[in-house]
Amino acid sequence: MGEAVTPGLLGSVAVAAALLAALATAAVVLDGVLGARSEGRSSRPALTRPVDEVARLLRQRRRAPLSADTLLWRIGGGGLGVAALLMVAVVPLGEWVIADLDVGVVWFNTMDVAVWALVWLTGWGANSVHSLVGGYRFLALALAYELPLMFALVAPAVGAASLDVREIAAAQGSLWFVVWMPVAFAVYCLGVVAFSVWGPFTPPAGSDVAGGVLSELSGVDRLLVQAGRYALLAAGAAFAVPMFLGGGSGPLLPGWAWVVLKSAVLLAALVWLRRRLPSARPDLVMEVGWVVLLPAVLLQDLAVAVVVAWRG
Repeated sequence: MGEAVTPGLLGSVAVAAALLAALATAAVVLDGVLGARSEGRSSRPALTRPVDEVARLLRQRRRAPLSADTLLWRIGGGGLGVAALLMVAVVPLGEWVIADLDVGVVWFNTMDVAVWALVWLTGWGANSVHSLVGGYRFLALALAYELPLMFALVAPAVGAASLDVREIAAAQGSLWFVVWMPVAFAVYCLGVVAFSVWGPFTPPAGSDVAGGVLSELSGVDRLLVQAGRYALLAAGAAFAVPMFLGGGSGPLLPGWAWVVLKSAVLLAALVWLRRRLPSARPDLVMEVGWVVLLPAVLLQDLAVAVVVAWRG
């Protein structure tokens, strides 16, 4: 029995990894094109940016501080891509899903929390001042975004009366949850941007601390961390599809194609917003997270619960 299941499982993981890599690569290209246009340069080199950057970093010498805890440091950097893949594992592509868990929402939130440890290890393991400051900055941001993100995930779970991602997607029918849960969707998207160390949430990798958690990374180590950040952004966009955007529902195309298309559109929006929003100080993010976002998303959850109870 185990031998019959294993090839299918390995194939499913390969498909999910390929999808995640394709979305992340598209995000890198789009980010490069937008960056080139904003600086008045030709956008043509940005089209080959992923290949050029991979080749450059693979040729670069891999170095580490003499006093670094190399094992923890490299577990942190390499684990980001693994966490992104595990997030995608519960995203249904039509009728197909790697891990059909009854508690898929909890699983995603667990992987999100694991990112705390991974980014922190990347900062801590280098045993470098700038890297450590970046790690502490990320913890401050995580304290600000995690509770609002968790309660944003509660809204669709309450709306569908289930923690199963497939059931949540199926419960939306002709009315996507984003329509009557806009606050939860907006807070969720902010959470995705935050755990990807993206946009306004880049101080952990800020230039004012020589790159923060990235300051001591080079070669393959830097490649894994940078790819992991894009992969996390892509995984967050993909998970939003069954939670808020109707899953694989849509005309003409098969369900899996709609999931990929919706993921790509949301991912493009998140990449575009990166250059429209400035970096924010961690203390300001904490204040907004606790004083504004958390009460707002709790009110959203209350409204969803009232609607569900009224319908029942």
